[in-house]
Amino acid sequence: MIEKNVQTDFSPATVMPEVDPSSFVHPLAVVCGNVTIGRNVMVCPTAVVRGDEGQPLHVGDDSNVQDGVVIHALETESHGNPVEHNIRTVGARRYGVFIGCRVSLAHQAQVHGPAVVHDDTFVGMKALVFKSTVGHSCVVEPGAIVLGVTVADGRYVEAGSVVRTQAQADALPRITPDYPFKDLNRGVVHVNTALARKYRENQ
Repeated sequence: MIEKNVQTDFSPATVMPEVDPSSFVHPLAVVCGNVTIGRNVMVCPTAVVRGDEGQPLHVGDDSNVQDGVVIHALETESHGNPVEHNIRTVGARRYGVFIGCRVSLAHQAQVHGPAVVHDDTFVGMKALVFKSTVGHSCVVEPGAIVLGVTVADGRYVEAGSVVRTQAQADALPRITPDYPFKDLNRGVVHVNTALARKYRENQ
């Protein structure tokens, strides 16, 4: 389902999502409000991308939003005034949540804004990213929690761990050639961009 948001004091304009024609949003997914979906994106059944509170939300080219994923954000405006601590700037633009290109959000992961997940990163099943920035080419393993920190490029967060201080984030291990999941995201992106293309062709 792709629909406008409703008008509120924290979301005064109703906005229809912008979904690139090359992307596929499954009928059992929800994309609403101030959301931009880039090229070749797969939004799977039961995923929710809800730009009706914090906004805008952005999902970049060749990314995938798998089954049960939630992308949402805390309010970025209140009675016409920006809520600055709930806004993240990427380039020259401001977002409630920014998901880069070739990002995989695996089954039941949550990215809750204010949050940024940069290009080529994998966020594993049932992981949570909240009030955080995750760098390029990272892996957030299944069940991990990233809360209120910045994760540098090329790091991984171990499954089930909780990273809630910047000191913990700075100490995260680097992805090395022998890291078992170093190439995982590449395959996941390949599969999901192919699925998006074929589902579009079959509509």
